[in-house]
Amino acid sequence: MARELTIVQLNDSHGYVELHNELFWSAEGPVYRKAGGYARLATLLEGIRAERPGAVLAFDNGDTIHGTYPAVETKGEGLIPLLNALRFDAMTAHWEFAYGPAHLKKLAGRLAYPLLAGNVYEQGSGERLFEASRVYEAAGLRVGVVGIASNIVDKTMPPHFSEGVRFTLGVDEAREAVRQLREGERVDLVVVLSHLGFPQDLKLAEDVGGIDVLLSGHTHNRLWQPARVGETLVIQSGSHGSFLGRLDLRVDGGRVADARHRLITVDESIASDREMQARVDELMRPYRAGLGRVVGETATGLNRNTLLESTMDNLLLRGLLEATGAQVAFSNGWRYGAPVPPGPVTVNDLYNMAPMNPPVMTVELSGEEMREMLEENLERTLSRDPFGQMGGYLKRMLGLKLYAKVENPRGERVQQIFVGGEPLDPARAYTAAFVTEQGVGPKYGTNRQDTGVSTLEALERVFAQRGAVRAELEGTVTLV
Repeated sequence: MARELTIVQLNDSHGYVELHNELFWSAEGPVYRKAGGYARLATLLEGIRAERPGAVLAFDNGDTIHGTYPAVETKGEGLIPLLNALRFDAMTAHWEFAYGPAHLKKLAGRLAYPLLAGNVYEQGSGERLFEASRVYEAAGLRVGVVGIASNIVDKTMPPHFSEGVRFTLGVDEAREAVRQLREGERVDLVVVLSHLGFPQDLKLAEDVGGIDVLLSGHTHNRLWQPARVGETLVIQSGSHGSFLGRLDLRVDGGRVADARHRLITVDESIASDREMQARVDELMRPYRAGLGRVVGETATGLNRNTLLESTMDNLLLRGLLEATGAQVAFSNGWRYGAPVPPGPVTVNDLYNMAPMNPPVMTVELSGEEMREMLEENLERTLSRDPFGQMGGYLKRMLGLKLYAKVENPRGERVQQIFVGGEPLDPARAYTAAFVTEQGVGPKYGTNRQDTGVSTLEALERVFAQRGAVRAELEGTVTLV
């Protein structure tokens, strides 16, 4: 007998518990509208559950308890009561590890639902840090759910993120979990909850048979219709809690006979749930005044929604250059960070750009090291092998011009680099400013110095020195 099941997905909400600015694309370019907030997400989730009683499973793909000032300030703890009230059925993780695996383990113990991550192991014992899978009963079906955390935590992120644990890609673990769920648990449906990224998850669906639905996270794709790999449906639902994915399935004889998908924009037309709004207000109350202070004005819409460079990071990098007098500046290609439309800029906006508020650093890089670093970053961002893609957008840079051929193989993409209008000299030492080890990796450069200036201080100085700030795209990276 056919059964009707609804699966709901939230991914990469990055601590955005309140209504905030979001970027939407139009024929004329980016436009900014308000979206998101847990109070509206609660309304949507409870509405779907009321519509389909006993037939709804809701999942969170991770990047949930890190990314805004209240999330970072409370080390994720402030969001636990709110998440429990949203009543997810399971989640997986990525930036959650920023507080250290031991702290995440403690936080996961306070959740009313499991954190699933079959590819994270304790280094000493070899035991899994979290469960790999869980079986759910819904709509008269047995649904097996497999969790795969981001695999890059111990490869490209600061060492304390992975202290005492190691991460595998998760393909072998997924294959074994699917086999066990199919053969041992006799489930009717298999769902994989992954934070590997959309390209990686399509490859995962190719490599692992028996997956009915793959809920993808990490890369912030807004999929208006599911991708299909063989019999596997793959969805991903934007970021910042601005979107909710809904997948209505008809399951018959252990297979998906029909699927209807909707990417729901969490906009201002959706009423706020009163109880959730009260919880959000309680979390935010100590921070509202400080975060609401206006530090200046921008004439440019600031966002991180473009691959090669972004207006938001051009502003951040300008702050680094002005604070240090360095010749070039680098930062990580972060995807998260709610945009700032033209107009007033607040302290909250600055924290959205860099919630950890890391120190501004300088390092001496040879021209050859700079070229090697950029080749490595191009490969990690644009690798032909999806499993070789290990970062966000392209590394952000200012003070140089890079010409690259992305179709070339690894190590051969950089065509030319110019610094200060002059061709890069492989033997010359250049002073570079950066904010994290992800901006300039630990293996590059010498004479690292902490300037004593924080990222937010550097940004505030930019606004203090002039009127409305401009931070347009400059063509720093040209694909030739």
